[in-house]
Amino acid sequence: MYALVDCNSFFCSVEKVFHPGLGGKPVVVLSSNDGCIVALTPEAKAAGLHRGDPIFKVRDIVERNNVHVFSTNMRLYAAMSDRVTDILRKSITHVEKYSIDESFCDLEGYDRYHTLTDFMRGVAEEIRLYTDIPVSVGIAPSKTLAKIGSKFAKQYEGYRGVCAIDTDAKRRKALSLFPLSDVWGIGRHTLEKLLYHGITTPLDFADRKESWVRSHLFLPGVQTWLELNGTPCIDTHEIRRNTNICTSRSFGNMIADIASLCSAIASFAASCANKLRGQGSVARTVTVFVMSNRFRDDLPQYANSASRSLSVATSDTMELTSAAMEALMSIFLPGIRYKKAGVVLSDIVPAAPFEQYLFDEIKNRPQRKDLMRVMDDINCRHGVKTLHLAVEGVDKEAWHVRSEYRSPNYLTDIDEILTIKI
Repeated sequence: MYALVDCNSFFCSVEKVFHPGLGGKPVVVLSSNDGCIVALTPEAKAAGLHRGDPIFKVRDIVERNNVHVFSTNMRLYAAMSDRVTDILRKSITHVEKYSIDESFCDLEGYDRYHTLTDFMRGVAEEIRLYTDIPVSVGIAPSKTLAKIGSKFAKQYEGYRGVCAIDTDAKRRKALSLFPLSDVWGIGRHTLEKLLYHGITTPLDFADRKESWVRSHLFLPGVQTWLELNGTPCIDTHEIRRNTNICTSRSFGNMIADIASLCSAIASFAASCANKLRGQGSVARTVTVFVMSNRFRDDLPQYANSASRSLSVATSDTMELTSAAMEALMSIFLPGIRYKKAGVVLSDIVPAAPFEQYLFDEIKNRPQRKDLMRVMDDINCRHGVKTLHLAVEGVDKEAWHVRSEYRSPNYLTDIDEILTIKI
């Protein structure tokens, strides 16, 4: 059996932890540049707000209902996420952190000593006690069914935070009630194909013969069908290794000079390289894109992209940044006020085994790999961007995102540590 532990309205819940007066009040968290709503509490939904709403369009609803607004602070959320995961790992041997607010737990053997629903309620209560983060838990024989169970646990208070789909009768009932479009692994194209063949619920899909599924869908669709029938077969470690890594951002202010644009692209390339090393991968292709502000009809419009291929796949920040700079220079157009840019890494493969190239111009790859390891260690211990390339610039660059409503980094920055007046 598997359990999926899902933090409820995670970004908002973290903000409420450090602002205890917000209990029961509407709260929203905005995207980068304070653009759109990316997370909101049930109270905010009841006020008429939705995920994806541009904040400038719903400003009247926010003010009328006294909605509390926060800028995204991923450092704070990641630190709290690590605390939740640490609590899980003290209670459960095998825990896989799937995303910042979700973790899969392997409960094999735990049913010999515990009633699984009561056991997971105890774990959820411990998380609530030490972090004040509410969680919903789904228990099922497959990870896809566990995700469905967590949705029911979040939606219906009668489950008391834990929904177990542990019998075939419960499985069939859950699949008959759950929206087909919300099933993990069913994308837009697969959904269109299933609806075309008269499949409107997950139960309709699960009841199809395996031969029909294999003849009409690709491997991911077959795996989802097996999971819905209680057969675990999805390797989430493999899913988490991204085939493309992208870091892009709308700038806080439009920029026109090449120096600022280079600073932004270098910072994005470094972030991509860090993600690449974090998942134990290397990339062979670097793509850079830039665009002007499409909402400003009074300004010249421009958008372009360029790619550079490397002779040896790498996760070296310096090498990837150099390729990104070369690509940027080939598409930079003077006189344009740029609003957004980004870096995309593709042709991603596992870092081992190391692929050598006879005409490789970089002769000290082992030493540079050690340098990247030291760099990551320093940034991990002392904060993101403590050590970075000079071309990335400094804080408060014009292109940096707006975050007027950002909470302090209470858990990771000694200068912003929470203080209490008594």
